[in-house]
Amino acid sequence: MKIMHWIGIDDHADKWTIAQFKGNDDKPAKEFELVPDESGYRKLIKFAKELDGEMRIVYEAGPCGYELYRRLTKAGLKCFVAAPSLTPRKPGDRIKTNRRDARKLARMLRAGELTLITVPDARQESIRDLVRARETTNKDVLRARHQLSKLLLRHGYRYRDGKPWTQRFWVWVNQIELPEVYSREVMQQHVRVIEQRVQIVAEYNQMIESIARDSEYTPLVEGLSVLRGIDWLTAMTILVELGDLRRFASAPQLMAAVGVVPGEHSTGDKTTRLPITKTGNTHVRHIVVEAAWHYQRRIANGPTITRRRKGQAQALLDIAHKCDLRLNRKFFRMTSRGKRSTVAAVAVGRELIGFIWAIGQLVHP
Repeated sequence: MKIMHWIGIDDHADKWTIAQFKGNDDKPAKEFELVPDESGYRKLIKFAKELDGEMRIVYEAGPCGYELYRRLTKAGLKCFVAAPSLTPRKPGDRIKTNRRDARKLARMLRAGELTLITVPDARQESIRDLVRARETTNKDVLRARHQLSKLLLRHGYRYRDGKPWTQRFWVWVNQIELPEVYSREVMQQHVRVIEQRVQIVAEYNQMIESIARDSEYTPLVEGLSVLRGIDWLTAMTILVELGDLRRFASAPQLMAAVGVVPGEHSTGDKTTRLPITKTGNTHVRHIVVEAAWHYQRRIANGPTITRRRKGQAQALLDIAHKCDLRLNRKFFRMTSRGKRSTVAAVAVGRELIGFIWAIGQLVHP
């Protein structure tokens, strides 16, 4: 009978702390540290391959990414990545060290108590970097616009002739001459930052749209676009963040992975419902709740949604029609009972994820 070795790695940018357990032993057979460079990779792979028996390696997902997973997997080793937000922690344990973390990961992998994540391939991660960079740059645009508007307000200028950030607004801004030289310089820098960031967002949009229109993601992007509030950008964010939707056995599993299910604290006969868990993927949770606001008002098939649904399979159109009726009714009923619209949007977003899951089971890349 082969011996099973369990290896936990506390992964940091400067060093790896490694703990190896043999079989069901309580204490680690070996503990050591390595520098995460080429030499460190060679030493770690050599150590794992020289063990007598099978081995399982685990570390937590973090800022160092999945390079460790890919290098170990390429070497023929069985490596797993754990979700850090779902790793069990003892409430009374107040001591945290790298060595303790490595030991705990190995023990919990052996006990089957870790929640393992699906590691994206290199192409999916590359596209995800692109989508996230676009999101970050768009936030920079909003921040720079806010700074410019507040600067003008402090000097007594407020635009009142329509919506801001239009061509007419920029004509108005260019006519403003602040009295002090340094204030003028700050204003010019704000304008320059906005123009640069807007240009970068436009370039990101062009690249993402090109992928959405002609790649392995195209069938799923078109399928998800039949849902109200989900265009090509939202669909691409969902797909590159979550990967293959078929890996979720049910819609509630996908809802839990996005963190929109309510928490619960129950003891004895007392049951207490808590706000949503907010675990899992924050990017998907944000855009799904944004999409949910499209179901607040009366459902009307305008030219945009009509164009997106044209030529789609009848099964997808049936799902979209059911989604329109159900989510609009839910939004109306919740707000009619006195629920805040923000709370209703989160609840509707949770059910919208169920329809996203259903389309993911029908359409394959």
